Amino acid sequence: MNNPIAISVKNVSKNFKLPHQKTSSIKDVFVRPLQALGGSRAVEVQHALNDISFDIKEGEFFGIVGRNGSGKSTMLKILAEIYQPTSGEVSVKGRLVPFIELGVGFNPELTGRENVYLSGALNGFSEKEVDEMYGDIVEFAELENFMDQQLKNYSSGMQVRLAFSVATRAKADILLIDEVLAVGDADFQRKCFEYFKRLKKAKTTVVFVSHDMNAVREYCDRAVLIDRGDLILEGLSSQVASEYSKLFMESSKSVESEGKWGTGEVGFDAIQLNSSVLTEDVPELVITTKIKAKKNVDMITCGFSIKNAAGVPVLGTNNVMQGQSFGVTTDETVTLVWKVPNIFSDGSYDIAFALEGDGVVFDWRDEELSFDVRLQDRTSFMVTPPIVLERE
Repeated sequence: MNNPIAISVKNVSKNFKLPHQKTSSIKDVFVRPLQALGGSRAVEVQHALNDISFDIKEGEFFGIVGRNGSGKSTMLKILAEIYQPTSGEVSVKGRLVPFIELGVGFNPELTGRENVYLSGALNGFSEKEVDEMYGDIVEFAELENFMDQQLKNYSSGMQVRLAFSVATRAKADILLIDEVLAVGDADFQRKCFEYFKRLKKAKTTVVFVSHDMNAVREYCDRAVLIDRGDLILEGLSSQVASEYSKLFMESSKSVESEGKWGTGEVGFDAIQLNSSVLTEDVPELVITTKIKAKKNVDMITCGFSIKNAAGVPVLGTNNVMQGQSFGVTTDETVTLVWKVPNIFSDGSYDIAFALEGDGVVFDWRDEELSFDVRLQDRTSFMVTPPIVLERE
């Protein structure tokens, strides 16, 4: 991607001063003068970010990931100019709109309708412009029957839906999005993902902070991993998502060997392919995965990704993306059979597998299996789906 740079972060650090002694009276000023004046015993310095640098290009969907307290949200607020860095600098090209605190500026005493117009005015829209977009805002939020009720009578989910719907109408070159998908039901989250797809298609620059590695892998072109204020990795979203998952192994009893890691509480009992060599006579790749559980897990995500010999991802999926959600119980074995049409180009391929749930990686296997594709008709493209050409 040779696009111009939209956001440049250079050697950014951010410190917070945490007072440990509250001065509440004139007497305290004389009894504890050092604390009252902010002496070293009264204040602890927290280093939220340490010398962070990265660039985001125009039209890029860029992820910022990290564990709770890692500094990722602090970085997002610096990009939004809510915080100023202690040192370093950030330059932004274009109009930036943050989706960080949805609903900021909403008045609980006003109706939903009145808040739409209020928020529209705060975002620089004229009353006529809000009139024109009002119907779309309400339809997206699915609140047609509630717009004349006071906002204080809305549930938290309803407020977020309305705020997100209004925010999507903002005129922006760059959007900052912080975990808006964590609130709301499945239908609302689906709408958010559809909106992301439109942004990606429109080449809007998006900075996305999330704990959902599936969303990071699917939407982000590149990402950075921040941990304890340090930039650990910058690279392709799939690489960063994998490294993020490894961080959770530090505090758990993990099983780790070359290319494999995880807690082992749920694991692959067997993984098989129907053939190690695909030809024109083999119409599909069939992958059989058997999952065995040592504990109850309400929601399991099982998936795989396929890379070519150059390490370039060709395709990938998981049960959630396929619309099949399920959990497992202790000592239960679940068998999943994946059927992938043989659209691969001639060459060699590796398959990686992952089992996740409850925010934990149970079993991750890089390059667990491989297969070859041998075709008579070779092309320079990564996939060769059946194509029909008709002349009329």
